[in-house]
Amino acid sequence: MPFPQTRLRRLRATGALRGLVRETRLDAGDFIYPMFIAHGSDRREPIDAMPGIDRLSIAHAVDEAGEAGALGIPAVLLFGLPAAKDEEGSGAWDDEGVVQLATRAIKQAHPDLLVVADLCLCEYTSHGHCGVVRPDGRVDNDATLELLARTACSQARAGADIIAPSDMMDGRVAAIRAALDDDGHHDTPILAYSAKFASAFYGPFREAADSAPAFGDRRSYQMDPANADEAIREARLDVEEGADLVMVKPALPYLDLIRRIKDDTAMPLVAYNVSGEYAMVKAAAAAGYLDERSAVLESLTGIRRAGADIVITYHAKEAARWLR
Repeated sequence: MPFPQTRLRRLRATGALRGLVRETRLDAGDFIYPMFIAHGSDRREPIDAMPGIDRLSIAHAVDEAGEAGALGIPAVLLFGLPAAKDEEGSGAWDDEGVVQLATRAIKQAHPDLLVVADLCLCEYTSHGHCGVVRPDGRVDNDATLELLARTACSQARAGADIIAPSDMMDGRVAAIRAALDDDGHHDTPILAYSAKFASAFYGPFREAADSAPAFGDRRSYQMDPANADEAIREARLDVEEGADLVMVKPALPYLDLIRRIKDDTAMPLVAYNVSGEYAMVKAAAAAGYLDERSAVLESLTGIRRAGADIVITYHAKEAARWLR
């Protein structure tokens, strides 16, 4: 019935009423906390572009992961900063590499915490691209697949609970699934960065991971931000190739695709609230332009409302404390 019989404000009158009819819930159990793991000992180096986030040596990473777990966050996502880089990114599949060592240490100290291993070569290559670079400067898709598969097996042997390929090479989910199965890791799930866009919002991450390309850009393999239907195709192909979870990255500029991919695939969907999104809120809050707590919780709720089951966010620990 129309107004005045119908008054939607009736259910907004008090906090208890608003909570009773709230459609989207936010909980620390929805989060994955990303961490940057560096070689060395007793290293905790602040990242200027990402206040509150540090590069961590393994012992500090173990402590940080334990703190996240104690807050109810079920998983951490590991990015490696190797001691040395080369043309092929061989540090990525080194069984004694920084992510592999950190995975073993975290799993030993916190066996119930899930470790998600980001799988890409850009942090390990001297040129900063996500695969093998041909003499003409282009990334060789098919030659890269072998290296990704090798890395996935090394990460799984180290104890990673989930392998998360972020490279955007065609066919990489199928190649990784086959390699994991051949290596005896039939039960290790793959979280595919399915719709990963060539975004301006990755800037702070590239500073944190020292992974900016030495030449050119990544637009020949990461997605054009203007394309939505192509993102649906990417997600469908990853599911057909054996992905267990799919991802949209970044999150906030792509809420429409979170909704569309969730509806299209009915798969567990992860959204990555990326470094640039984090840094913008931090900068605006530091300048006094907005209230950080309110802005973060509203943003994360919006990502969940759009259809994300899981949110990767650098705000995970802060948000978990606020939600308590």
